[in-house]
Amino acid sequence: MAAVADVPPRRGTGVALRVLTAISFCHFLNDMMQSVIPAVYPILKSAYRLDFGQIGLITLTSQLTASLLQPVVGLYTDHKPVPYSLAAGMGVTLVGLILLSMAPTFAIILVAVALVGVGSSVFHPESSRVARMASGGQHGFAQSLFQVGGNAGSAVGPLLAAFIVLPGGQRSIAWFSAAALVAIVVLSRVGDWYKARRSSITKAKVPAQDAHARLSSKKVAFVIAILIALIFSKFFYLAGLTSYYTFFLMSKFHVPVRTAQIYLFIFLGAVATGTIVGGPVGDRIGRKYVIWWSILGILPFTVVLPYVSLFWTGFLSVIIGLVLASAFSAILVYAQDLVPGKVGTVSGLFFGLAFGMGGIGAALLGRLADATSIDFVYRVCSFLPLIGLLAAFLPNLEPGKAK
Repeated sequence: MAAVADVPPRRGTGVALRVLTAISFCHFLNDMMQSVIPAVYPILKSAYRLDFGQIGLITLTSQLTASLLQPVVGLYTDHKPVPYSLAAGMGVTLVGLILLSMAPTFAIILVAVALVGVGSSVFHPESSRVARMASGGQHGFAQSLFQVGGNAGSAVGPLLAAFIVLPGGQRSIAWFSAAALVAIVVLSRVGDWYKARRSSITKAKVPAQDAHARLSSKKVAFVIAILIALIFSKFFYLAGLTSYYTFFLMSKFHVPVRTAQIYLFIFLGAVATGTIVGGPVGDRIGRKYVIWWSILGILPFTVVLPYVSLFWTGFLSVIIGLVLASAFSAILVYAQDLVPGKVGTVSGLFFGLAFGMGGIGAALLGRLADATSIDFVYRVCSFLPLIGLLAAFLPNLEPGKAK
């Protein structure tokens, strides 16, 4: 059976904007709930007397459950699409949030965040497939619109945590389960559209893509390896900023928790803003160039960041977030074009790598922070964008784009 998400739209079919908006909104809710976890680290660290290594283990548990399962989910649904899996996955997230709000021990915290990760492992590859199905051929735009919902949710989560969870305590996390209920309702409707759309194009064939036909299997494997290295650079660095940014600000500038969380919100807001740029610009000038400049381009700012004042730390983090955020949509669509007919597998692999790299990075950086300091971690991570030089070896899959 043809992979339904890779079938191009029929002539006269445009972007299914309502579906894209719905899936982006649910991505907002999903990632908002996920971002509450790192935002409440200061509360959990104090209440359970955790060290930085244990904080990193929480992130590792959450993100590895997502990363290990996402390629499996994508591979399965490439062969047997499950339209209502999105709503079911959100139900697992709901259970995880409720459990986290009342967890009596560190071990139960790990179980709770693992459930949230499982829900995410179902949501991301399937919702990315829906975004491509609804794109009307504007794949970069569709993925950026989908991604910006998630990044906006990641930005809002810490702000809500600052004004809801911080004064209300750990049990107030349960209030976020209402967002999961809303998402389940919306995703059920998206499942109806997905099912109807799949039925109408099941017999369609996936056309061969010229760019892919020009590349040998060995060359495809080489390009995938480069993309994985770029994912490592991006998400290892983001793991340091997202998981330890509040601790970095509190340690270096002695700001209170709420102020640090507001700075985290500003940084993640910049990430959300930058995300929407990468896809459309990639559609226009070629995704290779967006990937190259979005990763390598932040190097001057990351190198300076650990040595500046609080004001310039906030300013530089905004620049870094804006530029770096444009990479992922471009990488994802580039990989989907590289391996046509495997949208779920590719999406699951790269979302899984994103979560996995972030989780491993958080755990390792937490251990490094315990052994040295948060300042030292930021100085080491500042050179990760140098890996962006590898983007020079990516082939141009889009003839006619910028050379």
